[in-house]
Amino acid sequence: MSILYSKVTAVIELANIVHNYQVLRAASGNPIAVIKADAYGHGLSQVAQVLAGAGADTFAVGTVEEAVALRATGHAHRVIALLGPVEDAEYAALWSAGVIPFLHTFEQLDRLAQLEKDQGEVLPVALKFDTGMRRLGFTLADVPALAERLKAMKNVRLEMVSSHLATADEPEAFSYVAAQAEEFAAIRRELAALGLAHTANIANSAAILGHPDLHLDQQRAGIALYGGNPFHGTEREALGQDLKPAMSVKTKILSVHGLRAGQSVSYGCTYTAPEDKTVAIVAAGYADAYSRALSAKAQMCLKGSRVPVLGRVCMQMCAVDVTGMDGVRAGDDIWLLGGDGEGRITPEELAAWWGTITYEVFCLLGLNKRVFI
Repeated sequence: MSILYSKVTAVIELANIVHNYQVLRAASGNPIAVIKADAYGHGLSQVAQVLAGAGADTFAVGTVEEAVALRATGHAHRVIALLGPVEDAEYAALWSAGVIPFLHTFEQLDRLAQLEKDQGEVLPVALKFDTGMRRLGFTLADVPALAERLKAMKNVRLEMVSSHLATADEPEAFSYVAAQAEEFAAIRRELAALGLAHTANIANSAAILGHPDLHLDQQRAGIALYGGNPFHGTEREALGQDLKPAMSVKTKILSVHGLRAGQSVSYGCTYTAPEDKTVAIVAAGYADAYSRALSAKAQMCLKGSRVPVLGRVCMQMCAVDVTGMDGVRAGDDIWLLGGDGEGRITPEELAAWWGTITYEVFCLLGLNKRVFI
């Protein structure tokens, strides 16, 4: 949470996150709970606590700093930092906070080699391999040198190897998934041949639901934990039908007034009423992470019904059309995401109007103040 002064509130249903975890565990067996980026905007410590209570024993955050923050809440389970150490203070924190780092460069190994001699405990590490994402990671050709470096270190031990699938949620590109899986299998064989025992994971949310042959030792449950269906809009959409969105977002109506035919509302006069209208001015705008890209595209949920956004979204306000609705008053709640009845706004709908994906919707709107139910 970092937007301190707004009327927007993200309502987090923790029971739905637990439900989604149970769905994913039933499908795959051993999911790692990915709670990076403040649990995708849902609340780092709160989500970690309820998932630990539901049986999760391994948690993946983004940065080492986030792992340290999680430890400060009293979290005692296994924690992985997916971005690995970057700054000097983060390297030192790996041992002191008990964090398993993802490593993806030889420079990181060299830094650990300098530090590990002064440590009294063995640090388990995870190696990130690039099998086709082309972001971070070692390659198959690096395995012999990796084995040499790791065997030379006394207080560093290989625990896990991982890779990241690029197209697991795109049925038309499953051949690329297969190619990545084949490359990862070759890497694992080479590691084993060189005497480096390990556990392995490559499955993300989409692979948990749709690629059971890639479940391996662990799986990384990310967007699906929060109710985002990775196969939404595809022929495999039914695979995520049991997932429940965990975030709803509401704000307040500031004013309700008439808009006569021919009058415009908001900056640029981009909307002119073709007939007499009633508009509600809503306390939400791009400073509250409700994007200007939603101008004249999005809808909100008011008293169980859909109301469209009119004109441009401003910094902390926007307008919606409430023509014909009775009893709409300043101070009423209105839902940017979620809501009641047939008018409920789904994460996928809001993402489509926004021109983005549910991940960004959750991460940005989750910057507002949160309440947990």
